[in-house]
Amino acid sequence: MNILALNWQDLKNPLSGGAEVHLEELLRRLVVMGHTVTLFCSNYDGGSREDEVEGVRIIRRGNRFNFNLIAPYHLRKLVRSENYDLLLEDINKIPFYTPLYLKIPTMVIIPHLFSTTVFSEINFVLGSYIYLAELPLTTVYRKKKFCVISESTASDMIGRGMPTENVRVIHCGIDAELYNNKKQYEKYDHPSLLYLGRIKKYKSIQHLISAFAIIRNDLPEIRLTIVGSGDFTESLKQQSSQLGLSDVIEFPGFVSVKEKVKRLCRSHVTVYPSLKEGWGLTNIEANSCGTAVVAANTPGLRDSVKDNHSGLLYEYGNIDQLVSKLKLLLTDDKKRQELEEGGISWAAQFSWDRAGEQFAEYCDEVAGEV
Repeated sequence: MNILALNWQDLKNPLSGGAEVHLEELLRRLVVMGHTVTLFCSNYDGGSREDEVEGVRIIRRGNRFNFNLIAPYHLRKLVRSENYDLLLEDINKIPFYTPLYLKIPTMVIIPHLFSTTVFSEINFVLGSYIYLAELPLTTVYRKKKFCVISESTASDMIGRGMPTENVRVIHCGIDAELYNNKKQYEKYDHPSLLYLGRIKKYKSIQHLISAFAIIRNDLPEIRLTIVGSGDFTESLKQQSSQLGLSDVIEFPGFVSVKEKVKRLCRSHVTVYPSLKEGWGLTNIEANSCGTAVVAANTPGLRDSVKDNHSGLLYEYGNIDQLVSKLKLLLTDDKKRQELEEGGISWAAQFSWDRAGEQFAEYCDEVAGEV
C-alpha cells in the first residue's frame, strides 16, 4: 500500500514525545513489510523540508503554531498527486478534521484526548481553544476507525459516542534488547527516586517533590532525579529551592538513550504522578529495566501499571498516599524485589514487532473497507 501519515511533529523535532515514538515505530515496521510510507508534519527551526528516516519519507511544512491551518491545502495536494491507499491521522493535539476535505480511507490514531485536562496545563484562553476544537470530533469522525493505545482511551472514545466496533486497542511496545539491562547495573547505594519524561505542569511532578520532602524526614539519605526537559522546569526548581531540597534533587535535563537506560536500571523506584496519559510507556521501560514503579491511578497510567505486580497505584493528588507507597518500596526490599520481578514479566508482553503486526493487519482492514 501507499500510506500517508499525518502528525503534528516527527521524532527529529525537539518537542517530540511519546506520541511521535509510537507512530514512527509503527511506520518503520510498515516500511519493512513492503509498504510505501510518507509522514506529513510541521517543521521546526533548523529542520529540512524533506527527509527520509529508515525508509519513511518525511515532508515538513509550516510550524507548530500554524500547521493545522496550512495542512488542508498541502494534504489535498498530496492526495491528488500521490494516489494514497490509506491516511493515518494521529490526533495528539488539535484534530485536523480531514474527513471534511479528504475522500480517502482513514484510520485515526489517538494516544489520548485532552478534554478538560488541558486547563491544568495552559491558560484559560488557549485551553478553551483546544477544548472547543475537540468537541466536533465525535460528529466528524464517527464513521472512521480508531486505533488507541490503552483501554482508558478506548473507554473515553466510546463514552463520547464512538461505536465500540470502531475502536481498537493496540498497546505500545518497547525495545526489550535496549531496556532489559538489569544485570549490567547495580542500584544506587542511597535510596533513589526517578521521574523521567517531559516536564509539563499536567505531569504533576510538583506532587512528587512535595512527597519527597516528607519522606526525607525519615530517610535523609534519599535522592530524587527529574530527567527531561519542558516549560515547567523552572517552577519545579523554585519549589525545590523553597523546600531546601536543591542539593538533593537533580535536574540533568534531556539525556541520551544510554544514560536513560542506566538511570532507569539504577534507580530504586520510578514515579509517574501525571493527571492523564495515553499509556505511560516509561512505566513499561522501567519494568523492563528491573525497576518498580509508582504511578497515579489515572487514565493511561492505570493501564500500563499492573497494580501490586509491576508497581503500585495511588490516588491522584493524594500526597500522603504517595508518601506511603514510596516509603514502603524504599524500606521493604522484599516487596520491592517482588515488584521488580513482576515488572520484568509484565514488560515482556509488550513488543513493537507485535504491535506492528497488529497495526498492519488493521491498516489492511481499514483500507479494504472502501
